[in-house]
Parts: sequence; structure tokens; C-alpha cells
Amino acid sequence: MGPMTAQRRLVLGSASPARLGLLRNSGLDPEVIVSGVDEDAISAPTPAELALVLAEAKARSVAARDTAAGALVIGCDSVLELDGEALGKPADAEEATARWMSMRGRAGVLQTGHCVIDTATGRSASATASTTVRFGEPTDAEVAAYVASGEPLHVAGAFTLDGRSAPFIDSIEGDHGNVIGLSLPLLRKLLAGLDVSLTDLWV
Repeated sequence: MGPMTAQRRLVLGSASPARLGLLRNSGLDPEVIVSGVDEDAISAPTPAELALVLAEAKARSVAARDTAAGALVIGCDSVLELDGEALGKPADAEEATARWMSMRGRAGVLQTGHCVIDTATGRSASATASTTVRFGEPTDAEVAAYVASGEPLHVAGAFTLDGRSAPFIDSIEGDHGNVIGLSLPLLRKLLAGLDVSLTDLWV
């Protein structure tokens, strides 16, 4: 980056503290502009495509705002694919409990759609990252305690790798950041596709 080049603004179109934390830990400091997209109004044939369509909708919604002019906008959305269904955040404690009862001892695929829009050029790049998650077998009492903590009501698939459910995840295959909400290796590739080097965005 030459002395005359101003650093590009980076905008995260998500209210997720986990996504923001991943970006900050990797040397980036995005502004947050929440998209407000109605996720329930969007559908797609497969969970992977749904995650991607939602991510693109969030990124487009934010990129269209005056406050995002000239910025690189990142949109992400995560769903857990289990039995071919896309599971987002559970509606209530009852649903979170039922989910955990069905996930125990099984594997699901965490699908996170990523979309980056360069509002300076109008170009965009998007892709879905997939990570296989092998769930352990928490007891009924452990599931009840976890649901009572409130955490699973705020996360896709009713679990997260960086919280209270971590002891109930036996292993993952793929990028762990993707399960938390954003794949940094994929973000680097998408930015490169837009001729932006991730290291130029370091603060």
C-alpha cells in the first residue's frame, strides 16, 4: 500500500459478536452496520444455497446504504444442515431442547454463506464454506442446563464452538472459524477475487 493510498473501509453487515471477534482477532477492525434482512422471507433448495442467498441479501442490503459508500461490505449467514434441513436459531427453549436430543451422537454440516461487495466498483464475490460437526452425547440434564443458560437461542443450530456447548462437540472437520460464524481463509480468497489483499486491511 503506497503512501497515497487510503486504507479501505471494511463493513460487517452482521450483529454477530462472534463474527466481529473473529475479524478483530485476525487484525481487522470493521464497522458494523446491521442489515435487518427478513430471513424468514428467503428460501432456497438446499441449506448451502440458503446460507449463501441470505449472506448475499445481507451484504446487498448494507451495500445499498449511503453509510457504506466506498467500503468493502461482508455479509454472512450460518445454518446447520441436519437430515437435509437447514436449522437456524431455535425459536424457543423447547425447540432448542428437541434439537439437541436429535443431534446427540450425530454429525451435521455447518454451512456459512459469505458475500463480499466492493461498493467502490460494484463487484462482488461469494461462496459457502462447509464444516462437519460431530456432536457428543450430553445427558438430558446437561442439555437442560445448556438450554437454561439461554445461549442456544442466539446461535445457528442451537450450538457454538466458542461457548458453553464446546464440551458437547466431539470434533469438527474443516475450518473452526466457519462454525463460529465466518471462515477467514474463505474471506481471504473472496477478497483476492476482488483484487484486495487481506493484509492491506490490517489495522
